[in-house]
Amino acid sequence: MPRGASVLDTEVRPTPKIRLKVVAQMTSTVREQAASARQERDSRMVVADFDQAPFTIAWELTRACAYACQHCRADAQPRRDPRELDTTEAMSLIEQLAAFGNRPILVLTGGDPLMRRDLFDLARYADELGLRVSLTPTATALATEQRMRQARAAGIRRVAFSVDAADPLTHDSFRGFSGSFARTRAAIAAATEAELSIQINTTVCATNVSELPVMAEQLEQWGAVQWSVFFLVPVGRGANLPLLSPTQHEEVLGWLSDLSQRVPFDIKATAAPQYRRILHQRTGRTMGAGFHYSDGLDRPVRGVNDGRGFMFISHLGEVMPSGFLTLPAGNVRDSSPVDIYRQSTIFTSLRDPGALKGKCGRCEFREVCGGSRARAYALTGDPLESDPSCPYEPAAAPV
Repeated sequence: MPRGASVLDTEVRPTPKIRLKVVAQMTSTVREQAASARQERDSRMVVADFDQAPFTIAWELTRACAYACQHCRADAQPRRDPRELDTTEAMSLIEQLAAFGNRPILVLTGGDPLMRRDLFDLARYADELGLRVSLTPTATALATEQRMRQARAAGIRRVAFSVDAADPLTHDSFRGFSGSFARTRAAIAAATEAELSIQINTTVCATNVSELPVMAEQLEQWGAVQWSVFFLVPVGRGANLPLLSPTQHEEVLGWLSDLSQRVPFDIKATAAPQYRRILHQRTGRTMGAGFHYSDGLDRPVRGVNDGRGFMFISHLGEVMPSGFLTLPAGNVRDSSPVDIYRQSTIFTSLRDPGALKGKCGRCEFREVCGGSRARAYALTGDPLESDPSCPYEPAAAPV
């Protein structure tokens, strides 16, 4: 690489977006139904009240997983924990989550959720109660086309697979499993055959950041609808990986902002809410994406952050602001997750921009961004402190 060149200097060739074909003739009933669905969706995007309900809930069904990923926030284990929520408890939890009333996205994650035999029963029940269900399986021998078809039949709308490098050897090293890249490609193909939407999750650190431009090309070839780029939070096994510097965070987020203008898939920055500040500075947009998908897992107009529009439930039933911000605010075994989200001190403080400290508290983008509360906690021990990954200096104190 030439001296002074960026790790992201590789050019990503634009691909024209596929234009949706509109059915020429629609009955008046179908038109009315479509208009009603759009109205409901648009209302949910614009008026989402994160004080009352999360937009996304990630539920760690199990910590069991065959892989030993270097960056695993959960420190997953090969066998299931006997203390996991059982099927009866899980069904009850689904009923309580539906009580939020806003049809949140429910991400069934792990570990590897495919290691639970009741997975599709739980997904089906969640879908029946109006939750919008997605799945993040591990790309093992369990991720067959038959299981992907079972997922589709159970109401799961999207599957997200983790790909952490364009180079198979680098990816396999991250995953701690030789051949995992090939298995992931096979799992993506199986999900595509089952007509499931595909999301790719990538955890970025100093080890693999140079892989991103080639990965962007791969995502176009695979037909992904979203690239969720996770910026490393040093928790779990990830505490041993090298973080990007603040300058590198800014550079990569700027590159993603430019890339988002010319690729056919959506780009979401996870654990990097300063992406919204960068988007505003580069494009003038002051709110979130409001991105619409055919699978219904749309993105809200407001920006989601740890505890603000997002809630995590562990395999033991602990309710936390996110999987990277492991501060239990209560347990679903003895408290309502709705009450925990709405009333617990941890969650309410994270939703108060006025509670932020240091540079984040002074920043004019504190409501648009707010900084990664998980990274602040991991590096400073205080979830309300400034996010050390952000180099931006506030122009003035917020009004």
